[in-house]
Amino acid sequence: MVMKKFINDPANLTAELLEGLVITNGDTVKLEQEKLVCRVEEKPQDKVAVVTLGGAGHEPALSGFVGKGMLDISVVGDIFAAPGPVEVLEALKKVDRPAGTLLVILNHAGDVLSGTMALEMAEAEGLKNIQSVNTHEDIAPGADAPVEDRRGLVGCIPLIKVAGAAAERGWSLDEVTRVANKFNDQMATLAVALRGATHPSNGMVISELGDDEMEIGMGQHGEAGTGRGKMLPCDETVEKMLLPLVEAVKAKSGDQVLLLVNGSGATTLMEMFIVARSAKKFLEGRGITLAVCKAGEYLTVQETAGFQLLLAKVDDEILDLWNDPCKTPTWCW
Repeated sequence: MVMKKFINDPANLTAELLEGLVITNGDTVKLEQEKLVCRVEEKPQDKVAVVTLGGAGHEPALSGFVGKGMLDISVVGDIFAAPGPVEVLEALKKVDRPAGTLLVILNHAGDVLSGTMALEMAEAEGLKNIQSVNTHEDIAPGADAPVEDRRGLVGCIPLIKVAGAAAERGWSLDEVTRVANKFNDQMATLAVALRGATHPSNGMVISELGDDEMEIGMGQHGEAGTGRGKMLPCDETVEKMLLPLVEAVKAKSGDQVLLLVNGSGATTLMEMFIVARSAKKFLEGRGITLAVCKAGEYLTVQETAGFQLLLAKVDDEILDLWNDPCKTPTWCW
């Protein structure tokens, strides 16, 4: 695959995209210490801070969700690479407060290593009242696979929305962590890809699929999924994905669910709307109420064609927090 992108020096990709993020969203986010995307309107010290970390190249995630009602700081690594533990420590020091801090870590080796080391360094420096949540909702390895084998995908975004709302309300760190873990335990994600991406720094092909092939379960960096198969129509693809997702979250007739259709970078909004329609028809056919449904690009992989389906079983507490106001570059309501 030939890489065609509007970039300058590949060595400056992360710095330039973060500069552009701030230029276009200067009322909401600001950049500090080169790779810390922070809220312009800082949260009061008596409210829990919410911090996360992750590599660039997945825009708008994760920095597009910094702002009131969601993240206080996003610690940015280079393209597809976790930031170092020192950068994460700097973020934890910046938000250190009596109310405490929740660190959200996606289950990828580099992110987990940096996050774990940063927590250890923070403890050694005397920072107290920090808790963490590790998202691991990808069911491609199997819903019952060991936690360490299940990747963190787009589920981190609604989890941050729920936890961020609880923090904005002034809930204690224990309560913010509790509701984050509650959502974490009730969500599952599965991805499908039609075409892979190229690495924007060097043009390296990350994954390749035949013109008539699709792969369910492909990871966000092109990791192998559950196996390749022939391209299927939308209804059949969604059914094949939702069957294990519904089972994973133990949704049954009478339950309410939240669904995100997350485009991977090269999937049109037209297709995502059709996916949402297929999902609603499938769920309602089983008596499951679609309480929340959103479609768009939230966590992308450059020009990968495909989407992730995030399904979460929700209750009144989660829905109440979900509906709280937020103001970030990507979500504002």
